[in-house]
Amino acid sequence: MKNDRKNILWLSHLIPYPPKGGVLQRAYHLVRETAKYHNVYLLAFNQPDLIEPLFPNQEQGMQEARDELGAFCEYVEFVKIPLEQRFYGKERMALSSLFSEHPYNLNWLISDEYRLKIKAIMSKTEIDLIHFDTISLLPYKDLAKNLPTVLDHHNIESHMLIRRANNEKNLLKRFFFRQEGRRLEVIEKEACPTFSLNITCSQIDADRLTSIAGQCGSTEVPNGVDIDFFKSVNKQLGNIPRLLFVGTLSWYPNAEAANFIANELWPTLRKSIPNIEFDIVGANPAKNLLTLAQSEPHFKVHGFVNDVRDYFEQADIFICPISDGGGTKLKVLDAFAMGMPVIAHPVACEGINVTQDKNVLFAQTPEQYIEKISYLLNNELIKYNLGMEARKLVEDQYAYNSIGQKLSKLYNNCIINNR
Repeated sequence: MKNDRKNILWLSHLIPYPPKGGVLQRAYHLVRETAKYHNVYLLAFNQPDLIEPLFPNQEQGMQEARDELGAFCEYVEFVKIPLEQRFYGKERMALSSLFSEHPYNLNWLISDEYRLKIKAIMSKTEIDLIHFDTISLLPYKDLAKNLPTVLDHHNIESHMLIRRANNEKNLLKRFFFRQEGRRLEVIEKEACPTFSLNITCSQIDADRLTSIAGQCGSTEVPNGVDIDFFKSVNKQLGNIPRLLFVGTLSWYPNAEAANFIANELWPTLRKSIPNIEFDIVGANPAKNLLTLAQSEPHFKVHGFVNDVRDYFEQADIFICPISDGGGTKLKVLDAFAMGMPVIAHPVACEGINVTQDKNVLFAQTPEQYIEKISYLLNNELIKYNLGMEARKLVEDQYAYNSIGQKLSKLYNNCIINNR
């Protein structure tokens, strides 16, 4: 009801638009769903690396984002990240953070302008709750005073950094990620219990957070999928089998997965199934992928595409060899919603209630992927049933409308309990 609407100040580390994969997709849909039940005041940092690959220029992207987000938010404003304006700002910040009180993850979004904007909004509007969309926004927690606060964990950041360190071959990078993860773990242990509620993408992340911060009031608000947008309506399979991987290729787990496909899977796969084709879709592909695509006509790298559904419709199987990172992988949910049979590394399905051999097949080595790919291509009914069970899973558990209702109720409970 209209009178039940609360004023939510939504602090974001990125512009939650467009909803094209990964963190942008979760952020956009949670903001939009929240706005169905509450008045959302959005203050977001602009990360140019996320905007620029998706539009002809940054200005056009930001204007479209203002228009689209402004259609359902009461207030929308974007702020530049100070270190983005400095020469080698990120690198210098990373180095200085080794010797500072706080880790890089708490230093990179410090902005006097952002702090002043928060104060200005709160002086003009009676805010009922503040949503912090990442722990990196913790430096602004003091402005909440006695208001209820919610912290969203897209990943358990310390866990993701330590996992990345364990997988990193470069000794200097391994050292940086490990010490960053350990320092951030201390911050999570101290800070998370001070929030009214911590929300995670999955139960496995909620358990990870509890192991770090104890009983800090955490609950699962899963990543979801727009099941009306991602649905198969015109499947166009040809005589040549096609495989597909999708992901923003500047994000290290996606980049590593794409390199696994190119360097380890593809050389053997093309010998086992000579006529097979592989499509890699995602912004910012590395040079080695583009070089391989130039020399291999059946290995295609498309970069950013405006509508990834076209590639889902033309693919036989979705391959997701992501073995790092945290949270839940939205690309997997998108593929499930499209009724795609999926072969994935188990890490790629963390936090999703999958059942092996019912709605997904697992693989880790190139040999295992090739075995599962051949199995599905030679068993059309099993391939079809795997995709249909995947679609049913997202319809039952991961539709954004039900996720939005749950989040709205959680906000209301926080506000009531804070009185």
